Amino acid sequence: MVIFRIPWDLFPLQGCPVNPSRVSRRDLLRGSVALAAYTLASRPLRAFGLEPAPGEVLIPFLDPQPYDPKRPMLRWANLKDWVTDANDLYEVSHYPKPTIDPATKPADWKIEFTGYLRKPTTLTLADLMKRPRKTLTATLECGGNGSNPGFSGACGNIRWTGTPLGPVLRDLGLMQRSQEIVFYGSDEKVEKIRDRDFPQNFARSLPLNHALQDEVMLVWAHNGEPLKEIHGFPVRLIVPGWFGIAWVKWLKRVDVLDRRFMGKWMAREYVTIRGEEREDPKTTNWRETSVCNLCCKSVTARAVRRPDGSIRFSGAAWSDGTTLKSVEVKLDDGRWEPATLERKPARGRDTKYTWSFWHYDWKHPTPGDHSVVARATDVDGRVQPSADDPAIKNKATYWEANQQWIRKLRVE
Repeated sequence: MVIFRIPWDLFPLQGCPVNPSRVSRRDLLRGSVALAAYTLASRPLRAFGLEPAPGEVLIPFLDPQPYDPKRPMLRWANLKDWVTDANDLYEVSHYPKPTIDPATKPADWKIEFTGYLRKPTTLTLADLMKRPRKTLTATLECGGNGSNPGFSGACGNIRWTGTPLGPVLRDLGLMQRSQEIVFYGSDEKVEKIRDRDFPQNFARSLPLNHALQDEVMLVWAHNGEPLKEIHGFPVRLIVPGWFGIAWVKWLKRVDVLDRRFMGKWMAREYVTIRGEEREDPKTTNWRETSVCNLCCKSVTARAVRRPDGSIRFSGAAWSDGTTLKSVEVKLDDGRWEPATLERKPARGRDTKYTWSFWHYDWKHPTPGDHSVVARATDVDGRVQPSADDPAIKNKATYWEANQQWIRKLRVE
């Protein structure tokens, strides 16, 4: 893959001028200071129970998360910042990554807008960057995250900067028959469909009403810096509240259809097959659904022994944007106890689609080997299921794995 020089002056940070042609060194410095101040303000650290304080001792779990240093992944044992470092953000691609012409300037990257539009057109990244922009923090999670212990860190909480998609589509004149928006990446592969070979670009779609929501954005920066190439540089789609499969990278085309899109990654792959038990125990309704919105989920990330002898468990919980009602913790075969859900530290920014940190204090721990498990519940009554719950037990595919994750520890 060809890597080209990134022109930083085209990527003003939060607080810098919108016009990319008028960014001065002072503007960049001001943006960097603002970003640093925000980062410090948004780091919960000890206040959130996610970093040992003086006198506290980390207790390693007996079932450590496998980690491959060659593959970026969130290491839950190291979780301490509300915003994830982009270097720790997972990366999954299904087609070969595109090779970008070294003569191409990022600002000249083109996206076609086609289909049922009154004014179909092609816009460059520079065109998009002149439009109103916003920064939104959202949790990105792979659809297969949690399907096995070795793939449990494909998740991260990132600050995304870009422009909302909806106003772009409205300005181009959506026709009355418009129903579905398809997003094509630059990554491609020849696929066999009904015994014939067809060149295909990676593609996913959204219903029109969802695509027009303010949080669906075309983004070019994460955490105040240009997107990394593996994360879709120069521009990608973000769909907060949906699994990462919908967040199309290396975006090159947005197509407006008057009917459902049924490409490979909508209708044949990333399809969850789940058995719905009926009153007759011999009858099971097997249902196929496209992997779309995030599940209600929590993770126990860390345990520390505090100076008073208690043990504090801490972790993260998230959903598809539905407000979390509670996180509960169970020790061994005991009863579920309420954990403390921390307030999100984004200082007025939209945090609907972000994770929350939580902690639970075990006041009088007893020596020996123990288990601890957390479960999240949202205000719609969705409860994170156990592994033997029918929602998990009867799931025939590995996507949407939100079962409770039991951790083991030894108290000396």
